[in-house]
Amino acid sequence: MSTGSAWAVLFIAGLCEIGWAVGLKYTDGFSRLWPSVGTIAAMIASVVLLGWSLKVLPLGTAYAVWTGIGAVGTALLGMVLFGESREALRLASIALIVAGIVGLKLVTPDSH
Repeated sequence: MSTGSAWAVLFIAGLCEIGWAVGLKYTDGFSRLWPSVGTIAAMIASVVLLGWSLKVLPLGTAYAVWTGIGAVGTALLGMVLFGESREALRLASIALIVAGIVGLKLVTPDSH
């Protein structure tokens, strides 16, 4: 797997992380079948894809980016889907996470 492919796989893993985190809200404590099935599938996909990306990317960078994508996406969808706070400090904090993700990507060498 090339470095570019590993970053793409990691990005998809992060999207799956968002999927399972948001999905948890819909499972009602895993008491609803189909939301639970979807959430568990997204959990498995997220971890498997993260593992694949680790064949090429450094562990610390990949894990931080994976959780960062999940945190940012989940926070944004929380605002859109569940009416969570959109106050300026919260948005600024999300922007800092994005800056951290971009920074880690920029300083990660093409191979290790």
